[in-house]
Amino acid sequence: MRNRILRNSNRMTTWVKTIGLAAGCLAAVFVNSPASADVTKTWSIAEFGEPLYDESMTHWPYVNPDAPVGGSIVLGAFGSFDSLNTYILKGSFPRSIGAVGDSLMIGSADELSSGYGLLAESVEYPDDKSWIIFNMRPEARFDNGTPITAADIEFSFKTIREHGRPFLKSFYDEVAGAEVLDTHRIKFTFSTTDTMKPLMKVAGLSPLSVEYWKDKDISKTFLTPQPASGAYAISNIDAGRSITYQRVENYWGEDLAVNKGLNTIETIRFDYYRDLEVMHEAFKAGDIDFRAENSSKRWATGYEMEEVDNGEVLLITPPDNTPQAIQAFFLNLRRPPFDDLNVRKGINLLYDFETIKRTILYNQYDRINSYFPNSEYGASGVPSAEEIAVLEPYRDQLPPEVFTEEFKLPVSDGSGRNRKQLREAIKLFNAAGWNLEGGKLMKDGKQMGLELLLVQPDGQRVAAPFLQNLKKAGIDNTVRVVDSAQYQVRVDDFDFDMISARLNFFPPPGPELRSYYGSAAAAERGTANMAGIVNPIVDELIEKIISAESLEQLQVINRALDRVLLWNYYVVPQFYNGTHRFAHWNRFGKPDVLPKYIGSGFPTGWWVDQELDSKLDLTR
Repeated sequence: MRNRILRNSNRMTTWVKTIGLAAGCLAAVFVNSPASADVTKTWSIAEFGEPLYDESMTHWPYVNPDAPVGGSIVLGAFGSFDSLNTYILKGSFPRSIGAVGDSLMIGSADELSSGYGLLAESVEYPDDKSWIIFNMRPEARFDNGTPITAADIEFSFKTIREHGRPFLKSFYDEVAGAEVLDTHRIKFTFSTTDTMKPLMKVAGLSPLSVEYWKDKDISKTFLTPQPASGAYAISNIDAGRSITYQRVENYWGEDLAVNKGLNTIETIRFDYYRDLEVMHEAFKAGDIDFRAENSSKRWATGYEMEEVDNGEVLLITPPDNTPQAIQAFFLNLRRPPFDDLNVRKGINLLYDFETIKRTILYNQYDRINSYFPNSEYGASGVPSAEEIAVLEPYRDQLPPEVFTEEFKLPVSDGSGRNRKQLREAIKLFNAAGWNLEGGKLMKDGKQMGLELLLVQPDGQRVAAPFLQNLKKAGIDNTVRVVDSAQYQVRVDDFDFDMISARLNFFPPPGPELRSYYGSAAAAERGTANMAGIVNPIVDELIEKIISAESLEQLQVINRALDRVLLWNYYVVPQFYNGTHRFAHWNRFGKPDVLPKYIGSGFPTGWWVDQELDSKLDLTR
């Protein structure tokens, strides 16, 4: 099962559940009050402040608790998979697999960092937050009927520590140890005090069945489904082609308050496609029920179909309030010339977003000017006095602009004739020792060149104007499109010049920043530090973020970190959209209220409406 991080909802999985969620709440409720002078016993926790919902909640406000159960759906997935092991670095697993695993606690889709009891009916922790005890529900069962115990949680944690992917391990850096107190009680101790962050992290752990794995090797890839602790279990696998989830009969948590109105669809199948255009055509043919569109061109031109006109297919654009990922071209600083700041600044000047927005993106996107866009954690405007105070110890090591100017990426007139920025880029390349010779940017007899590595062919179209500008500046460039398995290996090995990628962040930011931007992660295979950033200032700011004692302090330090990252031009930021673009066949019932944070997967709380379904001819 996937181990769930109680962070931003819908960003960790790509399907109906939110936030590492396997929705559930409490049959027995505990008031958030001290159990003794220095120990709190509670049914819900939040990283900062108080959870939004209290013990009077009977169901999430964004679901229909009386939604009917039944029906089946087919969803599309890009790429392939060759393993069900979500822990290890080897192999590619289905991103939908979070459906089969419950976690100790879950978050709501109306909050960014909260936890409500699921496998754990209550938690206990001291005032200094140096440990936490989870009191687990004795009625919790895997789908094979065996009890879910504290030992299963401990085994999951130990598996991460011993065999986990570097990025997954990084979430638990502050966990000093785990101790099984009895069959249904487990205690985690931390190397930190006075911060809820590590408590929230372990609250997102899902169990691995010790009984099932006692004679098997968890460090290997596998395609035989293991026992499921969630509302769904894997019922069929066609490796690399499709995976089917079946609603678990007599699921142990079905009657919990925050399961009301969720997990209503009987069967969910994900069909895999290696071509996004083919997947789009499959949706139009009725072979896929719901689609989150990621192409501005397809959204603008690809849904001119009779079924949209007659209401059989609906196009909706709900707001996306979720803090966005940094989507960018990541330059590999481990390779020259990208280790040179002037070269990186010059390459950034050659990305003409205004022209791309007008000619390719159908004016559907905004430029990213932060590593933490669409959030309260990103820098904007000139630095505040509080941010300057954070950065002051590093003044001699930072460009003076960091302290006085707003960071803003170059803006063109959108005409496509980006001569001014081209001239400025050439000056920067000259300063780095590169000179134009016969239309080629040369140094020591060699032309500057780069290869853009892509996994989705769609990326070529959006990247083309950028690559053309690079060529105008004398930079030789090529594009290589590989399959998802090869792409993952090359990225894990840092075997690329430039890639187009997204780095989600899970508000509020925490230890995962070490894997994203920390110096130690730059040389560790499989980390998320794809750019290869090695910067001691960044390292120190990350540690200050992790140890922040208040949300306000964390936000100030994180904005300071954002400025340091931006002014070093490690990436070429691209764009984001403040709305979702969903297309679906009109066969679903929907709750009256939307959650604040809507993910990009199949929406929370939808169900198959038999009356609507009967009007469509979608035989498969």
